[in-house]
Amino acid sequence: MRAFVIEPGAAVSGIDSGDIVVAEDVKIGADRVRKGHRLTATDAALLARLEQPVHAVRLEPGDVHEDDAGGRLARAVAGPGLEIRGPAFSRYNLVATTKGLLRVDEDALLRLNLLPGVAIFTLPDRLPVVPGKIVTGVKVTPIAVAEATVAEAEAIAAAAPVVQVRPFLPLRVGVISTEGPDWRVRDRFQSSVMQKIEWYGGEVTGFSDQPREPEAIAAEIGRLADAGVDLVLAAGGNTIDPLDPTLRALDVAGAEIVRFGAPAHPGSMFWLAYRGDLPIFNLASCSMFSKSTIADVVLPWIMSGERVNAETLARLGFGGLLDRGMSFRFPPYDADKVEETGEE
Repeated sequence: MRAFVIEPGAAVSGIDSGDIVVAEDVKIGADRVRKGHRLTATDAALLARLEQPVHAVRLEPGDVHEDDAGGRLARAVAGPGLEIRGPAFSRYNLVATTKGLLRVDEDALLRLNLLPGVAIFTLPDRLPVVPGKIVTGVKVTPIAVAEATVAEAEAIAAAAPVVQVRPFLPLRVGVISTEGPDWRVRDRFQSSVMQKIEWYGGEVTGFSDQPREPEAIAAEIGRLADAGVDLVLAAGGNTIDPLDPTLRALDVAGAEIVRFGAPAHPGSMFWLAYRGDLPIFNLASCSMFSKSTIADVVLPWIMSGERVNAETLARLGFGGLLDRGMSFRFPPYDADKVEETGEE
């Protein structure tokens, strides 16, 4: 593209081609022309009233206007669970259409943003979102970019979805407790767990109180597995005690620990295990009632069908200090959708 100045009273050749783009906001009497506007023949009378010079560019073969380039980028990076809205001031938004887990291919996103003029910005990977949530903004920063740049971006995004929302699954969840029949806060705990699981669309199949004996707990894990549950939550116990019966029960039940302890707070005593494909994880004392611990960061991953590995849990250390400023990391258990507007 080639920059030039439109002088007051000067004739502009090729104004009806759509290849001339205003590079600044212009006010002409009561009328206003915004930067990025492509001039057409109907703008000739407006330009005749210019009282001061206006900066503009002329697009050349191989140039793609910011609106067209942004739209192509948005279509390229938008995966399942998203709709495209825009443009508004040449920005397109990707908006969640389902309740689920936001997944962002960070490597592909980096490659895209290294391209000249490309700007794609997202919420952090693995956030739980609800319908209506804006999760990504897409635009190009100059008035136009080269066709080769857009084509390269489309090729990068074609390999796999760059941004998507994986819907939560209606998992069946069994809960095992070793706190005994006189547990005074049982009703509050059970209500809290049921509210969370139902928010994901899942179902709590039951709450089982077990004696503090590894064999009994292991047998209950086996029974739940045979009954077809998709997730087991273990409440109570003392995770810093190597002789804790629930931890010992995992080995008896044939489960393998993925990781003991999480690089996060609150909830650092979190552990996760798998018995085959069945995930089992503990609700430490701080996570039995709270909605903002590491358990509420990991639970959305599992409820979306993801198998969580040790490296994923280790990466929790980046952003693992879950203070009040990290509230956006947790599921919005009080919302099923949001109404958000784009950039003004």
